[in-house]
Amino acid sequence: MTDLERLVAIEDIKQLKARYFRALDTKDWALYAGVFTDDAEIDVRGSTDSTSADEESSAIDGFNDNAVFIGGRAFADYVSEITVGTTTAHHGHMPEIDVLGPTTARGIWAMEDRLWQPETAPFRLMHGWGHYHETYEKRDGKWLIRTMRITKLRNDLS
Repeated sequence: MTDLERLVAIEDIKQLKARYFRALDTKDWALYAGVFTDDAEIDVRGSTDSTSADEESSAIDGFNDNAVFIGGRAFADYVSEITVGTTTAHHGHMPEIDVLGPTTARGIWAMEDRLWQPETAPFRLMHGWGHYHETYEKRDGKWLIRTMRITKLRNDLS
């Protein structure tokens, strides 16, 4: 693989992740499901960790923080259900992307998110920081997320 091919792959993966965040925050569930492979493994077991002793780890109504999902459609369906009435803003920063070959890569993204909940929720705002740990596959000429594990350093609830 040439340097140029590697750089193009990295840029394509950055565009993929940008689509992931945009689809999530705009609730475009078809686009969201489409950023994953059909057999993707999405692990959200570390995504609600909190550093405050008085905060419950699964404070988001309906959120299963012990879950691993198979397939982008299954995960999109789940996220669409738990974000009804919630406004979200997700940001990915400082990607560390390693292109392993012409059709495989892995990456870690620093992330920050804010979730504004409806008035009936146990909290109004969650502000979180953490990382996405991902692998990517190029299928039919298009990069997709093959595995994703979300880990949180901190979630502040108010």
